[in-house]
Amino acid sequence: MRLHLHTHRVPERLVTGAFILHAGWGKWHGTEQQATALHGMAAGAFPPLSVIPPAKFLRLLAAGEIATGAALLSPILPDRIAGLVLSGFSGGLLAMYWRTPTLRQSGSIWPTPAGTAVSKDVWMLGIGVGLLTRP
Repeated sequence: MRLHLHTHRVPERLVTGAFILHAGWGKWHGTEQQATALHGMAAGAFPPLSVIPPAKFLRLLAAGEIATGAALLSPILPDRIAGLVLSGFSGGLLAMYWRTPTLRQSGSIWPTPAGTAVSKDVWMLGIGVGLLTRP
């Protein structure tokens, strides 16, 4: 088995992977109230998600976050694949941010107080694109 991890990229992958894995683990043990809130926000941005029950949605979201975090932490996954996974994950979060008007100031990309937590995910997109594009 060959390790595909460049040592200079360990900090990016470690902090991002651990952060996402921790967030997913917390959602895996989430409450019905948390499931309803997250499902409502996601379904508002992506209407087809409204057919999934909130508790199931939360479990699927948690599984996706756990898988994404684990992929970033895995030293056998090449940096470019890890970057692709992270870019896709963060791109979905930023698409939700963009499609939810209450998260942004009117006519602007800048967040409202309610949107700050999601808008900060732009750093993950930057790391993902960096992992994807750097040799």
